[in-house]
Amino acid sequence: MKLNNPDTVPYLTYNSLSEIKFINHAFSTRLGGVSEGIFESMNLAFNRGDNPDSVTENYRRLCRSAGFDFDTLVASAQDHHTFVRRVTSKECGIGITKPRDIQSVDALITNEPDVTLVTYYADCTPLFFVDTKIKAIGLAHAGWRGTVGRIGQKVVEKMTAEFGTNPSDLVCAVGPAISKCCYEVDEGCAEQFRQLDDLNTADFIFSKENNKYMIDLLEANRQILISANVRPENITLSDLCTRCNSDLLWSHRATNGERGTMCAFMELIVDS
Repeated sequence: MKLNNPDTVPYLTYNSLSEIKFINHAFSTRLGGVSEGIFESMNLAFNRGDNPDSVTENYRRLCRSAGFDFDTLVASAQDHHTFVRRVTSKECGIGITKPRDIQSVDALITNEPDVTLVTYYADCTPLFFVDTKIKAIGLAHAGWRGTVGRIGQKVVEKMTAEFGTNPSDLVCAVGPAISKCCYEVDEGCAEQFRQLDDLNTADFIFSKENNKYMIDLLEANRQILISANVRPENITLSDLCTRCNSDLLWSHRATNGERGTMCAFMELIVDS
């Protein structure tokens, strides 16, 4: 991944996605905003107790830095489930300047230019989807529940149903998220991942002592995308762990929940 504008309002991009000329994408950091206290400084969540005027200003600053139109943003309403919503220009502003009209949305898709998808993170796994033939995009929030619920597969299926996407035409990116070096879970959570028994679970579940396990969320999501017929060579994994890089990125575990929130952004560009 590449860190852009590090001295002003930083944001991350994937090299593989930056090669696609008809999209703009970004992943925010915890730097470059105006929030204070535990939210210092780039917090993009309105629901954690931050001053809403500060959050709005943070969005405006990030949009200016990364080249998005603030008025085109449409946000998810995440609750760790797997509902995928198609959005259009009619939904622009929802979750940012307009109230949320649906209370459970963990993935967004669109095929309209100038509609900027926004999803939220602070250790969970962002999934980026770009249909390179039909020109459609998607973003998904894959925490552990969304991962075992195969939200990545559900986005592929929804894009196929709504836009006629052929999964082999998708380019995908996974992360940044808490990585296998830092994501420890208990037996109950590990058992949920074992239920993905059509996948090679040995590659993303690693046992420790005292009935604890380390989980590789990025690898689990990569395998789920492959099972949904995305080409392995079209999937890029982030090389940044949110907890290991908590000076740059918000991590729920590193801060014991006293934190702000990052966002993934992506839009189709008009006439590209």
